[in-house]
Amino acid sequence: MRASRVLPWIVTILGALYFLLPLVATLEFSLRMVRGTYSLEAYRIVFADARFRQSFSFSVVCALSTIVIGVLLIVPTAYWVRLRLPRLRPLVEFVTLLPLVIPPIVLVFGYLRLYNSSSLMPFTATLTGTNILLVLGYVTLSLPYMYRAVDTGLAAIDIRTLTEAAESLGASRRTVLARIILPNVRPAILSGAFLTFAIVIGEFVLASLLNRPAFGPYLQNVGANRAYEPAALAMIAFAITWACMGLLQLFGGRRAGAVAAPRRISNPFRRKAAP
Repeated sequence: MRASRVLPWIVTILGALYFLLPLVATLEFSLRMVRGTYSLEAYRIVFADARFRQSFSFSVVCALSTIVIGVLLIVPTAYWVRLRLPRLRPLVEFVTLLPLVIPPIVLVFGYLRLYNSSSLMPFTATLTGTNILLVLGYVTLSLPYMYRAVDTGLAAIDIRTLTEAAESLGASRRTVLARIILPNVRPAILSGAFLTFAIVIGEFVLASLLNRPAFGPYLQNVGANRAYEPAALAMIAFAITWACMGLLQLFGGRRAGAVAAPRRISNPFRRKAAP
C-alpha cells in the first residue's frame, strides 16, 4: 500500500522536474545579461526593440483575423455536416487533417506558384494581398485544431432537438446558429481559438517565405544573432501561452455542451401578438 501511494508522487515529481528545470534555467540565464548580478536588462532591450513591437502586433492581428475567419468557416460547416450531412463527416475530417500531413513549406510553395504576380489571382503582387494570403495559410494550418474543438462541442449537445425546437418557435436557420448553437459551443470555440493563437504567434515557415514581419521570423533572427535576448523572448512566449490558457479558463467557465435553459431559447423567437 505504501509503495502504491509513493510511486505516483515520485512520477509526478520527476515529471515536474523534467519540465520545470529547463524553464528555470532559461529564466536564470535571461537575468544574467549584466555580469555579476541578476537584472531585467535583456527584457528591457527586447521590449524597447521596435521590431519586437512591430512583429508581435502584426502576428496578433493575423491571429485574430485567423480566428474570426476560422470560426465563420468551421462552425457553420461542422453544424451543417452533423445536422444534415452525417455521411460526409469522414470526408470533412480527412480534409481538415490534411494540414497535419502536408508540411507547411510545401503548402507555402504551392501558394507561391498559384498566387504569384503572373497568375490570375496575384495575391503576392501587393503587401495587402500577401498579408491576406498569409492569413489564409494560417486558417489552413489551424483547421485540424479548430474543427476538432468545434466538432467535439457539437457532439456534446443535441443540435437536432435544439434546432427543431427553435424553428418551431419561428427562428430562421441563421438565428438558430447565432443564438442557440454558438452560445452552447462557446468553450469549444475558445479552445480552438487559443490553440490557433498559439500556432500563429510561433509560426515561422509561412511568414518567412512570404517575407512578412511576423513574430516567428523575429524570434529566429534574434536567436541566431544574440545570446541573452533569445532566452528572454522564450520566457515571454511561454508567458503568452500560459496567458492564453488562463483566458481559456476564465472565459470558458461554462462547460462545453451545457445547453441553455429553455427560457433563453424560447424568448428570442416568441412572436408578438397581433394588435
